[in-house]
Amino acid sequence: MPPEGLLLQGATLADGSRADVRVSGDLIAEVAAPGRAVPRPGETVTDLDGYVLLPAPAEPHAHLDKALTADEVPVPNADLPAAVAAWREHRSTLTTEDIARRARRAALLGLSYGVTAIRTHADVGPGVELRAVEALVDVRDELRGLVDVQVVAMANSFTGEGSESPSRLRDALALGADMLGGAPHIDEDPAHHLRTVLAMAAEHGVPVDLHMDEHLGDALDLPALAHLAGSPGAPPAVTASHCVSLGMRTPAVQEEVSRTVAAAGVGVVVCPPTNLYLQGRDLQTGTPRGLAPVGELLRAGVLVAAGGDNVQDPFNPLGRCDPLQTAQLLVMAGHLTVDQAYDLVSDGARRVMGLPPARVEPGFRAELLAIAAGSLREAIATTTEARIVIRGPRIVHRTRVVHDP
Repeated sequence: MPPEGLLLQGATLADGSRADVRVSGDLIAEVAAPGRAVPRPGETVTDLDGYVLLPAPAEPHAHLDKALTADEVPVPNADLPAAVAAWREHRSTLTTEDIARRARRAALLGLSYGVTAIRTHADVGPGVELRAVEALVDVRDELRGLVDVQVVAMANSFTGEGSESPSRLRDALALGADMLGGAPHIDEDPAHHLRTVLAMAAEHGVPVDLHMDEHLGDALDLPALAHLAGSPGAPPAVTASHCVSLGMRTPAVQEEVSRTVAAAGVGVVVCPPTNLYLQGRDLQTGTPRGLAPVGELLRAGVLVAAGGDNVQDPFNPLGRCDPLQTAQLLVMAGHLTVDQAYDLVSDGARRVMGLPPARVEPGFRAELLAIAAGSLREAIATTTEARIVIRGPRIVHRTRVVHDP
């Protein structure tokens, strides 16, 4: 039986204040000054002295079907085309059971870091067919109550060998996929790709999350997506992930496109770990960071989130599934403040994912992360594994770190 309630005593909050936090059911019932919340019968009491208590992070962009394959599919000094080619060759060898095993392990790794919700893309196409979708739908259902998983069926092409993608995506929805996705920038006809995915999503009433403009070149398809998303009969929600090439445009173009995206209600997910790894490898002088212009997007009022993307696979062999690593990179490479960075991996991520907010305030969902640190800045700086993950009245994961004297 789950506990009747949970009392978290003496926590430090993100603003530096200290508090006792009472959880009842799935919600935060009380936030009181330290020592003012008296334990109740049947309530579990946890001492959080020395911990910062935060809204739990979420992972808005993952590829759990590829997770933990870096040693099986090594691609030294990979750029995006090399990683894509290596993966397409490898994915025909994958079984549904293997995909599910690795995806489960990666999702639980994320949970250990505090992640209580993950949006994962699943390849659909030649070689893998629908096996990735089948595996991730099974993992989603298995982990319900621990990690909320959203499965995005993703087709890379609708031309040539991708001509069967529409029927495959419909089959993926029938299998239980939650959303539709794609990658227009690697298709021969990006405009057709955009129209096809959005029309199908609108037909089935499901959201869309597309890989957009993941390159440093001149092509910029994000305005076309915003136009379609803002038109009558659009899908219920549209997300643009990556948006790398926008970061290469002039400030005036960045401002104009960002305002167009905001007006259309398109969410943007930036992915610092993988884009820093993949982009700009052929530019030895003045190598760009390969990130979307996060600051300009925020100033324009765009709903922005940040994701870790890949977890130890050919696209990023060092991916950790730790949102605090993503937040670090947002501060160092994206020049955000610590507070902005954590918002993008927590509340911002949940908003892009269409999930209810989780905050350390009465009435909000009790999805919380306690991390052994004296401040939010220190938590992001150290990314210590000493963490306590809370969902409702339950502690669903706890990692202790022992320091020898």
